[in-house]
Amino acid sequence: MRVLAETPNRLQQIASLLNDRLNKSRAAGKWSPREILVHLADTELTFAFRYRQALAEDNHVIQPFDQEKWATLYAAYTADQALSLFAAVRNWNLALLRSLTPKQLARTVTHPERGTMVLKTIMETAAGHDLNHLTQLEAARHGWL
Repeated sequence: MRVLAETPNRLQQIASLLNDRLNKSRAAGKWSPREILVHLADTELTFAFRYRQALAEDNHVIQPFDQEKWATLYAAYTADQALSLFAAVRNWNLALLRSLTPKQLARTVTHPERGTMVLKTIMETAAGHDLNHLTQLEAARHGWL
């Protein structure tokens, strides 16, 4: 929960320091910082749906998505739009997640590629996803060292 709660502010801080590097990727075929931010916004929408499906439906099967195919649409969005959406949806998700009981956190879902998991694992996956991309954005801030 700590990582999930801190990520919106950390993203805002890092993005504000990237300035002229927002649209520069570290190598051909790699995402730029702006594209990473858009990906995070898209993924937060996905996690929002997954949390709610897990809570509302018994034995829900998660729909995977191809992030590279989604990335073909990222030119439509600015970094500011991505940051705004991410923060709003993350705060909405946090309100829900903080209200959950241990029984709700233990609700099971099936991911076609990862098998059966509980809702809490989806939350942990979201936090790990945040940390991975925060590390990438920090590297971009320092010139992709």
